[in-house]
Amino acid sequence: MTSSTLRMRPRRAAVFSLHTSPLEQPGTGDAGGMNVYVAQTAKRLAALGTEVEIFTRATSSDIPPIAELAPGVLVRNVVAGPFEGLDKNDLPSQLCAFAAGALRVEARHEPGYYDIVHSHYWLSGQVGWLARERWGVPLVHTAHTLAKVKNANLAEGDSPEPRGRVLGEEQVVAEADMLVANTEFEAADLIERYGADPDAVATIPPGVDLELFTPGGRAAARAALDLPPDAVVLAFVGRIQPLKAPDVLLRATAELLARRPEIRDRLVVLVVGGPSGSGLERPRALQELAVQLGITDVVRFLQPRSGAALRDVYRAADVVAVPSYNESFGLVALEAQACGTPVVAAAVGGLPVAVDDGVSGLLVDGHGAGQWADALGSMLEPGLRARLAANTTAHAARFSWQRTTEALLDAYAQAKMSFHAQLRIREVTA
Repeated sequence: MTSSTLRMRPRRAAVFSLHTSPLEQPGTGDAGGMNVYVAQTAKRLAALGTEVEIFTRATSSDIPPIAELAPGVLVRNVVAGPFEGLDKNDLPSQLCAFAAGALRVEARHEPGYYDIVHSHYWLSGQVGWLARERWGVPLVHTAHTLAKVKNANLAEGDSPEPRGRVLGEEQVVAEADMLVANTEFEAADLIERYGADPDAVATIPPGVDLELFTPGGRAAARAALDLPPDAVVLAFVGRIQPLKAPDVLLRATAELLARRPEIRDRLVVLVVGGPSGSGLERPRALQELAVQLGITDVVRFLQPRSGAALRDVYRAADVVAVPSYNESFGLVALEAQACGTPVVAAAVGGLPVAVDDGVSGLLVDGHGAGQWADALGSMLEPGLRARLAANTTAHAARFSWQRTTEALLDAYAQAKMSFHAQLRIREVTA
């Protein structure tokens, strides 16, 4: 790292996370991996000397206007639209109100109070674009998911992302000073599908909390979840929506039991999460599917959880399944591996980075029940499962939030240098 890069690190960052707050519980509503990303990087940015103010939309009158997430990290709950009754598809109508709230906060400070904006998801990117112009500071944007990619990998019966989102993403990509991609796959999508400047794309993998997610006693974890010590435990962790494809795990379970009925008395399938997005249209669809498949005796639905309670789920499982139709990265896969549990994941998006195929887990090229029953069935063999489990923590250790955050600071510095170079060019040619 050069001395000029160090000098260009920001003093104070405005982080926009409009549609979901880092204070919310991941695994339900619109809260998921992005919430974890924003919270974890903000804490570490502050510890490294960059103060962070996170702007998010207030969803309750009981929420205070300002909350402290950690020393040096404030969450500003901006009133934009009604507190309840808005889903993500309604939020574009509130971009103006949210932007006005953010601009009012900055207007109460001296010019230059924030020296960089980092927006998360395209809705926040639209507001970040405006803040960039009004505040005269660079914009760094992380998409987390991309409409064109999601529409190319739709789950059966799921609704495509609207044209308005595609246009909004194209605008943000064109205006941002730096785009942060989770993987080389996402970087390629930004360049090839959205025409991003390759020099303005930084590939920075997310991390995992290696202090929280660690291997531990399986017996104690199963006792905490009231699971038999000798059970065969498969787990899904995430939001219950078609994109995340928990139905694939249930269909594969039914197929597996048809092939191997002798494991029925020991098999437990944990589904940990709540409905969100298009899953809210039929919030009990997954429970109904379990009834139709005749597997209600082996499936347990649990509420979303975090911290040590989530760690217990990973430690208790023999295998964690991540059957998504698209994932920009797949934090669940990484958290599970950090706990010593191998993963079976769909070979989509960033999951081939999060899971080392044949080393720390298995990748499945497709979503058919038979394919997934094959993969999960092979993982029931103790030899293969033990061999993969032996490599999980070493793979997860390659990813840490500290490493992610330090790379973000370098990306911020590059964005500032690029932004100020553009200003100088404008001044010369004016």
